[in-house]
Amino acid sequence: MTASIEQAKAKAARVRLMIFDVDGILTDGSLHFNADGEVMKTFNVLDGQGIKLLQNAGIATAIISARKSAIVSKRGTDLGIQHILQGIHDKKSAFLQLTEELGIPHDECGFIGDDVIDLPILLRAGFAASVPNGHAEVRSRVDYITQAGGGRGAAREICDFILRAQDKYLSAIAPFLEDPTDDR
Repeated sequence: MTASIEQAKAKAARVRLMIFDVDGILTDGSLHFNADGEVMKTFNVLDGQGIKLLQNAGIATAIISARKSAIVSKRGTDLGIQHILQGIHDKKSAFLQLTEELGIPHDECGFIGDDVIDLPILLRAGFAASVPNGHAEVRSRVDYITQAGGGRGAAREICDFILRAQDKYLSAIAPFLEDPTDDR
């Protein structure tokens, strides 16, 4: 059952590791194939900036995805995501291994996913989120459902939500709010 906004904020305030699914979260879930059968994906720059803001605030980031794609490796690397786990159909094992490796308790992890394959992590993470078009079984079991859709700012919304819950949002965006009259 979806938590109240205050319960979701309390859970987000504890997040030290935020994990993202890819298809349906960092993308809109569409798979585009070229003539050679290569998959193409579209990512949102707002989501990327949100992930960088989390990292700059000291929150580790990771990707756990069932599909394997060079495009995801490239995007994750470009964003500085150190833990990019792809081709993972047993997401529970990947989550358990990652949290053990990093020494981060489950209740200090966040995860955003959209389909039933994500439930083993969503049910273990301290802060669980999904998107409006996520599967009903997922939406009924998370703490927070974004207003934005996957690939359309959902990841950024989650990043901002976590930063606000941890009172780090204003300091995260402060470098971009310099005084425009100060041209020294």
